Amino acid sequence: MSELDTAEVIRRFNEAFTSHDPSGLTDLVADDCVMVSVQPAPDGTRYEGREECLKFWAALAADPHTDFTPYDVFVAGERGVIQWRATFTDSEATFGEGHTTSVLGVNVMRVRAGRITEALGYSKTP
Repeated sequence: MSELDTAEVIRRFNEAFTSHDPSGLTDLVADDCVMVSVQPAPDGTRYEGREECLKFWAALAADPHTDFTPYDVFVAGERGVIQWRATFTDSEATFGEGHTTSVLGVNVMRVRAGRITEALGYSKTP
């Protein structure tokens, strides 16, 4: 794979989540990637290494009850910031209708040599 610029890496990262296709993440994550998830508050959970980060992201991207909508993306050099809304639907809700809730968040990303090396997630919890 040729080296992708930061904007393209962030675009593909977002696309994997919006299309629920975790296979799009495979070539985007560096071997030494560090990711901190938004939960549990207040510090999140730290994941280190390509396999751990991919495992977490793949499960989240594939989840049919979670939808991500990036609404603003800012890229400068090796840094990218993604502002997003995540919408969660509880398919087990009473009377067969799912209960929906959402949360706003932001990912602060670092991309080097066309791969994500750092991803720090923050959110406003409901």
